[in-house]
Amino acid sequence: MSQSKNVGIIGLGKYLPEKILTNQDFEKLVDTSDAWITERTGIKERRMARPDEATSDMALAAAREALAAAKLTAQDIDLIVVATVTGDTAFPSTACRLQGALGCRPIPAFDVSAACSGYIYALTIAQNFIKAGTVRYALVVAAEKLTSVADYTDRNTCVLFGDGAGAAVLAAVDSGGILSSYLGTDGTQSELINMPAGGSRRPASHETVDQRLHYLKMNGAEVFRVAVKTMADAAMEAMNTLGVHSAEEVDLVIPHQANIRIINAVAKRMGVSLTEGKVFLNIEKYGNMSAASTAVALTEAVQQGRVKKGDRVVMVAFGSGLTWGALVIELS
Repeated sequence: MSQSKNVGIIGLGKYLPEKILTNQDFEKLVDTSDAWITERTGIKERRMARPDEATSDMALAAAREALAAAKLTAQDIDLIVVATVTGDTAFPSTACRLQGALGCRPIPAFDVSAACSGYIYALTIAQNFIKAGTVRYALVVAAEKLTSVADYTDRNTCVLFGDGAGAAVLAAVDSGGILSSYLGTDGTQSELINMPAGGSRRPASHETVDQRLHYLKMNGAEVFRVAVKTMADAAMEAMNTLGVHSAEEVDLVIPHQANIRIINAVAKRMGVSLTEGKVFLNIEKYGNMSAASTAVALTEAVQQGRVKKGDRVVMVAFGSGLTWGALVIELS
């Protein structure tokens, strides 16, 4: 197989749990209000998985929809990459559980831990497997159960997060596909968004549980400051590779759905406004789903007809690590 082949998305899918958590629900849990949450985040509601519904269950539902859209079966898939930081277990990987649940052949399957940037990382990885000629069809899934690590005593963070999954099937295409990507990491700022305990540095103990260290912690003000510049710069790097110097020259921007103020500031740096219809938003319905945010957003953009074959889409995300990534995709 040629290493110069174009690699594109031939099928998309998503899954959102049935249960909806509204801002009014949070008014009963913590000292907050619908107006406070809406003004500062843009979020009105988010989805919450059932207690018996794990990340791999949501990944499975999204994967099946993507496979159906691609007109393929699980037996056709040669690689599975799952982007998640809320896997069913520390090990085995969620990708392994998904491979078994789908009934795939004994193919490579592994997780990518890049937090909110995970979907973009995973798409880039799968693209390179296909370009190398070792894989024909790759299944990329981003799935998160963030409500399982949200601290419902912390009003500044618990209102932000929701659960969901998005999936894509990748293959060689005649034209278009993933045109450019840009990935980055700055581990010196890893404490800005993290879960302090539960790993080898601070294994689970009575002390870590009592101190609520198994929940997500975030320095919101500093994350905002860093995220805006980093996301805008990453998107511009991916576009500049193609000789594109403004988001006005693409058909749609799909940013990580973290916070409406971050999205607005990033859009301005990219040369567009949220009122122009160039930026895809679903944050009001789902909140921040980490890696699943961009995956669900891309799926919905296609399903809603916001983009069509031949259109160029810029996807950009930023998350714990710190990690960031951007892709320019021409829909095949």
